[in-house]
Amino acid sequence: MPIIFARYSEIGLKSTPVRLKFENRLRDNMISMLASDRVEALITKKDARFYIETADIAAAISSLRRVFGISSLSVAEVCTSEMEDICSTMAEYSLGRLKEGESFAVKARREGNQNYKSMDVAREAGSAIFLMNESKGVKVDLTNPDVVFFIEVRGGKAFIFGSYVRCHGGLPVGTQGKVIAEVRNEKDIVSAWLMMKRGCKLFVKGEKQPLLERYDPELKYGGEVSPDILGIVRSTSFSEFDRSAISGCELPVFFPNIGMNDEEIASILNMIKNESVPFQGTEQ
Repeated sequence: MPIIFARYSEIGLKSTPVRLKFENRLRDNMISMLASDRVEALITKKDARFYIETADIAAAISSLRRVFGISSLSVAEVCTSEMEDICSTMAEYSLGRLKEGESFAVKARREGNQNYKSMDVAREAGSAIFLMNESKGVKVDLTNPDVVFFIEVRGGKAFIFGSYVRCHGGLPVGTQGKVIAEVRNEKDIVSAWLMMKRGCKLFVKGEKQPLLERYDPELKYGGEVSPDILGIVRSTSFSEFDRSAISGCELPVFFPNIGMNDEEIASILNMIKNESVPFQGTEQ
């Protein structure tokens, strides 16, 4: 059965104690998001990767791509790290994914103590794909291929996949403290979303925000300042900035979209709205 594996990027730059803390938070957020969307899944972690087993791949991806901290997802076939097994699995995987006359390439990477190099994996797997599809007139093109196959060898397993689902990256919600977000219009939604992406836990001051709840099923409401609140989030552009917006505030005031123009803000808002639509495919 195919498995989803999730990658993070920024978290990997942290020291070991901080990284482990952030990984645990990310895992909790993944579980919360999947539960909110009523997707049954089993999550395990090993070697800077999270592995998600589920019967509903599309629904799980639709949920997980909204979890901040995840940089990308892939749906992979799994086999052992033995070269023979990798080649046979890759050959079967390529069937139906290559059309007549198309070109292809194999990109491989490995971590562990195998008795081969990444280049060896790519060469041998590429040969297996070519032989399996030779009747279609396929050819190898390492510069501009029509189809790219990916292999990741980790420990005693190899993961074979054909695409990346790009996610938002950033930091897991809840790792960077609590802030109050004043949400009165669509620009404020974008401002609040950007702070969530940086790992902040929001307390929304204003009406319920279904769009933001899609990125944090445990979104909080309330505008009361307490000792554990680190700042206030507002929305403004540089040209509209007024110092009165920060006068009298005892806490820091954050304007995460101050350097954006209307087109950039609208682009993020449209993306947020579109992600409310269930995921139906894969992305490179």
